[in-house]
Amino acid sequence: MSILPNFLRSLLLTMILSFVTPTFLIGGGLASVSLLKYVPGLQGIGQVIASAMQQFLATFGSGSAWRGLCIIGMTCSLVGALFDTYAFYRYQNLRGD
Repeated sequence: MSILPNFLRSLLLTMILSFVTPTFLIGGGLASVSLLKYVPGLQGIGQVIASAMQQFLATFGSGSAWRGLCIIGMTCSLVGALFDTYAFYRYQNLRGD
């Protein structure tokens, strides 16, 4: 039986999860800080943090925060895929196949 389908399934799942996790964490953080602007007494802090996060994301996205969020997600996805490939390779060598 070929190990290629197992490897590709593992690689695809790892890439998807490695993209979604940082995207949701950073996007959720930005959304929660943006909602902080509507809490009385915390408008200034919420505005400053949201602006800083958008500038940080715009740095990676050539001026666009959404593109920066996608770039960070794709980078994490690539790193996850490389790690999964290494782990799969090591597992095959240690198993003796």
